[in-house]
Amino acid sequence: MKYHVEFDIDFKRNTSKGLYIVIEGIDGSGKTTQAEHLARYFEIQGKSVVVTGEPRKDKGIFGKLIQEILLSMKKIPSVAFQYLFSADRAVHQEEIIIPSLKEGKIVLSDRCFWSAVPYGIMDHMMGEGDHEYSYEMGKVILTAQSILSMYHQFVLPDKTFYLDISLDTAMKRIQEGNKEKEIYEDREKLEKIMLGYQWLSKEFPKEITVVDGEKTVAEVSSEIISKINF
Repeated sequence: MKYHVEFDIDFKRNTSKGLYIVIEGIDGSGKTTQAEHLARYFEIQGKSVVVTGEPRKDKGIFGKLIQEILLSMKKIPSVAFQYLFSADRAVHQEEIIIPSLKEGKIVLSDRCFWSAVPYGIMDHMMGEGDHEYSYEMGKVILTAQSILSMYHQFVLPDKTFYLDISLDTAMKRIQEGNKEKEIYEDREKLEKIMLGYQWLSKEFPKEITVVDGEKTVAEVSSEIISKINF
């Protein structure tokens, strides 16, 4: 027997005086660099800024475990890993993001709940051995990961910017980076994750602004700044 579930719900929007800005993109897209660059800009403007990111690989009660799984030191089912990200995200919002927004600060985050969708779809595809991209799975994840859920919701960023880069550029930057390779830094996986972000950007054009990540750091920052309304 199949059960039909249907409901209409909006995102949980930020009602605090602070500003929540998120930079999204695949590995190698320059998210961390942009968050740091934008932080310097806002601090020069006299703003109080909090720079953070997800997952918190070295912080919080889940950080060490997440880092070990990303570096292939430990292995758990992909579904369990996505819910581990979600658990870390819940703590992150309650401990850092929401209090900072209530204090009127600008919160700059390298990723947020949006990333659960492209990475979750990719994990499902790799696990099931599917060749066709499942956009319906994306809709399921939006509910299951507390994004569009009637049980619990994460706060929606005021502005989300997706850094759009080519797969070749991403792989080149990853290879040139001086860090240990993580499980998602694989060409086949990144290609599927990129499709997920492209679907998200088209599905939620009012929530996600696409920025050309192939430009210089300064050019990308300028474009982002020009699209932020205080």
